[in-house]
Amino acid sequence: MSHHPYRTYRTIVARREQLSPSFLRMTLTGPDLVHFGTAGLDQRIKLVLPLPDGSFTDVGQFDESVGMIQWYRRWRELPDEQRNPIRTYTIRAVRPESREIDIDFVLHGTEGPASAWASAAAPGAPLVVIGPDARADETGGLEWNPGDADSVLIAGDETAVPAICAIVESLPAHVTGSVYIEVPTEADALPLTAPDGVAVRWLARGSAAHGLRLSAAVHAWGETRIAPGAPTAGIPAPASAPPSDGLETAAETELTDPSEDDVVWEVPEDTVGSCYAWLAGEASTITALRRHLVRGLGIDRRSVAFMGYWRRGRAEAA
Repeated sequence: MSHHPYRTYRTIVARREQLSPSFLRMTLTGPDLVHFGTAGLDQRIKLVLPLPDGSFTDVGQFDESVGMIQWYRRWRELPDEQRNPIRTYTIRAVRPESREIDIDFVLHGTEGPASAWASAAAPGAPLVVIGPDARADETGGLEWNPGDADSVLIAGDETAVPAICAIVESLPAHVTGSVYIEVPTEADALPLTAPDGVAVRWLARGSAAHGLRLSAAVHAWGETRIAPGAPTAGIPAPASAPPSDGLETAAETELTDPSEDDVVWEVPEDTVGSCYAWLAGEASTITALRRHLVRGLGIDRRSVAFMGYWRRGRAEAA
């Protein structure tokens, strides 16, 4: 029997752990998680949240013979009151041998369905997860692809923290680089083990505008790379005419009208060079940072992956 790359997992909350004022870890368990894909890193999944009465409308998502495209179409055709909210998250840890996965939630009140669910869900609460099937020939949802690069720039906001932490913990000992993570408060800096040559900086936002501290940190990083006599870590000095931005690939999720500034997801298929940049978080901030790296610093666009996980003022278009 062939298996679809993604499948539906029925899970329940096994444990919940408050990691910081803004981060809550939910450990989910379920018998089928023994088949959950084990790639980790920035693996994307979908969470299907219960309706107010705790139910999940059956549109075929629990039938392994039905592909995701089929049941997703049925889901979109449902009336609002029967359509379970779907949100995209990244996995923090996978333990198929224990039939467990960890998902870290950013708590931001009860206006959003995922934050509201996580704030109230107790052990035993059900949650449906759409994730990779380890038995499938192919899986997707992974963007981290540094190739042969031995120097990295990793930057993101709180929505990228689970992916960043998993990526940093996986880095080989010889890799060097810088990691910048903007979070709401100083108390949201989480324990993170990195190679000796990788510097991790947690940037507390406080009262500053979202993305301001992250942008400043990445710009400062760029200045050290092009200063006279500074190590370039494989990054060329800016050319008189920066390479064409191109933006040939389509955004995975179009959040606004499709113009150049609104492309919020581009991942190079074949990474080049000795330095690799991975940017994720609020779309406008990440897009501007990517533009600065490519146009301002002259970094080859094939060395930069950028992902707009969300856009300020917009709900996720599932």
